[in-house]
Amino acid sequence: MRTQVAIVGAGPAGLLLGHLLRAEGLEAVVVERASADYVLGRIRAGVLERTTTDLMDRLGLGERMHREALPHAGFHLADGERLIRIDIAALTGRQVMVYGQTELTRDLMDAAPGRGLEIIYEAGDVALHDVESDAPYLTYSKDGREHRIEAEFICGCDGFHGPSRQAIPARVATAYEKIYPFGWLGILADVPPCDHELIYANHERGFALASMRSEKRSRYYIQVPLEERVEDWPDDRLWDELAVRFGPEAGARIVRGPALEKSIAPLRSFVFEPMRHGRLMLAGDSAHIVPPTGAKGLNLAASDVFYLSDALIGWFGRCDADAIAGYSTRALARIWKAERFSWQLTRLMHRFPDNDAFDRRMQLADLDYIASSVAAQTTIAENYVGLPL
Repeated sequence: MRTQVAIVGAGPAGLLLGHLLRAEGLEAVVVERASADYVLGRIRAGVLERTTTDLMDRLGLGERMHREALPHAGFHLADGERLIRIDIAALTGRQVMVYGQTELTRDLMDAAPGRGLEIIYEAGDVALHDVESDAPYLTYSKDGREHRIEAEFICGCDGFHGPSRQAIPARVATAYEKIYPFGWLGILADVPPCDHELIYANHERGFALASMRSEKRSRYYIQVPLEERVEDWPDDRLWDELAVRFGPEAGARIVRGPALEKSIAPLRSFVFEPMRHGRLMLAGDSAHIVPPTGAKGLNLAASDVFYLSDALIGWFGRCDADAIAGYSTRALARIWKAERFSWQLTRLMHRFPDNDAFDRRMQLADLDYIASSVAAQTTIAENYVGLPL
């Protein structure tokens, strides 16, 4: 098979990129190692910046999103006693939307056949070849046979553990990484959320987050040590802990119910440079990871795809080599700012093992300053809704 662009990974980044290229009449094929059902079964975040919703609207795929999503004009920071509301709509003139990543992925998957976007699921042993040449190709196995896709460019949207980043030689790359000494224990339940907006809580016993997928389905998290096991947290214990960490006002509004899903996710900050090597381009989690604090992961992938599709459209439409050459620098400038915001919010809201009484008082002083400063709230709001492209 031959195509103009071969895309590795059928998550939101790969599917968005494929749709944007097809909308401009370019050929694109997406290769995914997992099944379609597995991709849709992934439990992921769902706070969308305007960048992401604008891309869905540009593709004409935002109708269900606008009908079912929950617009959010603000969110809360909590210090164990009070809720500090960050009015992002008043401070920035913009808002975010709560719409599950699974639902956004479903919209992109459902639209693919009608838009001529081919997606090959259950492709095993994906390998990239000759990415430094003008004729890169990838191979994969399916139905007992090896297949080959020749392309002018290969785009790696295959996540942190995928093969695309591994195809860039270590001699030309630098990886920056911070591993956090805790994880998030999450519970998904069919209960109404305790607040109509997200709550990020800093309690002396650790961080907690109140989120939602809809008006009837809630997603909660608490900070736990990395050695904790899900089995040690029966539902009642987790609900009790959430009520404590959110404080008396929000904690009293928690509605309890049986868990649909519970899991522990480790946290890391990671950036890989460069995001382009020869005819291979990286986007999304293959090039960077952010802590979920601040909801930047999916939205950073969307901004990568915006820059990457622009570069590829420029190449095929105008033979614009500068657009391809500048992709990595352009994307990384926004990535590092988002990494900074997620890192700062993580440090502000979590308890670190080496924190002492002084560090705790500094966190509380920061939260007190944020509560009384429009300038501080504006800085947070600007970053939360997403910096300009």
